[in-house]
Amino acid sequence: MPILELSAADQTLIASGDTALLDIYAALPPGLYPPFPPVELPGGLSGLLQRGGFAQNFFFAGEILGVTFQAPSGRLVRAGGRVVKNVQGYDLTRLFVGSFGQLGEAVTVTLRLRPGVAARQVARPGSLGAGLGHRARFIWEAQGKLHLMHFGHAREVEAALAKFGGEEVSAPADYRPLFPDGIGPGEGGPLRDLRFGWANGAAPPVAPALFSKVAAAL
Repeated sequence: MPILELSAADQTLIASGDTALLDIYAALPPGLYPPFPPVELPGGLSGLLQRGGFAQNFFFAGEILGVTFQAPSGRLVRAGGRVVKNVQGYDLTRLFVGSFGQLGEAVTVTLRLRPGVAARQVARPGSLGAGLGHRARFIWEAQGKLHLMHFGHAREVEAALAKFGGEEVSAPADYRPLFPDGIGPGEGGPLRDLRFGWANGAAPPVAPALFSKVAAAL
């Protein structure tokens, strides 16, 4: 699906929930970046939000300025908005992020974009560990390799990746074939980030009772 609106001046982007992640990268002008690395995952943008993002080393929900979603009841719910200072529906937007489908499917999503004059992604054999301690914006493990990706000022990028070493990665990765039965949090899968391991066909986590009540009320 097409990108619905892109404002380089406001550093915001509005896209349909079924937009592929790499399509968003392809639509951006040089020097602007979305809150996810250049990878493709099942479910497009809506799936990314439902899982709470991927590989981020920052507060992902803060980069989602608005979302319109169709609740399980069929109701269309609008939360947040394009302008950064608009706080209407703010809490509901954050509630949707990481809801694992309990609140429904995203129809449109408003992303905050971040500027960067330089960007690099590097990878080397390894796995995520408690003592990793890197400052890169995105950190993940894929099929036995550890990946770091960072953007920003050139010196900042160099500092974030300098001690890691590894080989340069220039081509985006499509991880969808690794999850023919869907993606969910679980051990033993081909992907891992700082929050979860991601396994093929894994069920979503059980929602707390209070969260389920909120979902039922929408």
